[in-house]
Amino acid sequence: MKFGLFNLMSIRDNPNGVAGVIDDTRIMIRLAEEIGFDVAWFAEHHFTNYSVSPSPLMMAAHFAALTHRIKVGAAVVVLPLYHPMRVAQEIAMVDQLSGGRLVLGVGSGYQAYEFDRLGADVARKTDIFLEYWDIVEQALTTGRAEFQGEFITIPPSVFALRPQQTPLPPLYLTSLDPRVLAKLVPLGAVPFVTAGWRGSPALPAMHAHAQANWAKAGFGDRPMPFGVQQYIHVTDSASEALEAAERARFVARMVAALRHPNLDLAGAHLDAPPLENEPGLDVFRDNLIIGDAPYVAERLIAEIRALNPVHYNCFFQFGDMPIQRAARSLERFGAEVIPLVEAALGPLDQLAAKSLAPAFS
Repeated sequence: MKFGLFNLMSIRDNPNGVAGVIDDTRIMIRLAEEIGFDVAWFAEHHFTNYSVSPSPLMMAAHFAALTHRIKVGAAVVVLPLYHPMRVAQEIAMVDQLSGGRLVLGVGSGYQAYEFDRLGADVARKTDIFLEYWDIVEQALTTGRAEFQGEFITIPPSVFALRPQQTPLPPLYLTSLDPRVLAKLVPLGAVPFVTAGWRGSPALPAMHAHAQANWAKAGFGDRPMPFGVQQYIHVTDSASEALEAAERARFVARMVAALRHPNLDLAGAHLDAPPLENEPGLDVFRDNLIIGDAPYVAERLIAEIRALNPVHYNCFFQFGDMPIQRAARSLERFGAEVIPLVEAALGPLDQLAAKSLAPAFS
């Protein structure tokens, strides 16, 4: 099992604006590389302060040049929002630029506001995804593409760019539709989920849902690799824990609002309304992994034992959290939490690999 660092790059109250968010991300990724994290992941979102990362591949290329070991990941390329011929070349180029350090997450998206403004149909997102993936897969694995479908037609084409990693960079998948799983799992794709603000209490049901769709896709006799993402904040302060919970609530409100095509914006700034039946901050805090180092380690150990993930992605700087607190939390995670987890479970890189080796060897 490997740890990842998720970078949503929201902008809320950063004193230096967009440039400050980018600088904060540089600090976090360099620190994650020093600690030994496996992947730095970058989101894709458009048109609002929910995220200033419109292109995870652009971010991955930039940070590949600033790092040496850590992999750079797209979490995720929202495939229905791209022309597949273009994005296939960009995927290959980033893998070449990074020296084979690209990790490719793909998904079908969910934000109606984005889809409407990029001319895509959110109601047909999975059908579009499947056609576009056929083209991307052809291009990356064979260097050629030709396709005639409902949404797009591609004449016979040859590509000069191919990824350094063959046949593809490691694949992660946020769509759990059985049709998508059936197409991408044979390529090694790992189902990857986040429970958002609902956190640990929601993950068992999400794992069960993924397992059911895994079986529907025809893989019921094979162990399912699984990736999870959680909000994490390491602090000894009860007041800072609630402040972190408030930052998570900010993100949760935006996620809910962005599912609708019409938003009440001040320029590009979204001040999202409260969630329906929104709980108190103590519920956000308790759902997420927020607390002192022994508590965070205890929660992680229980989750890893229950879900056996092959990848555990950590979201530290959520809601544009001040960089001093986010970086301190990450430092403590490396110095105090990871040793406790390994003392309880053994070397992390041996955990999920042992159970999955017979199925994927």
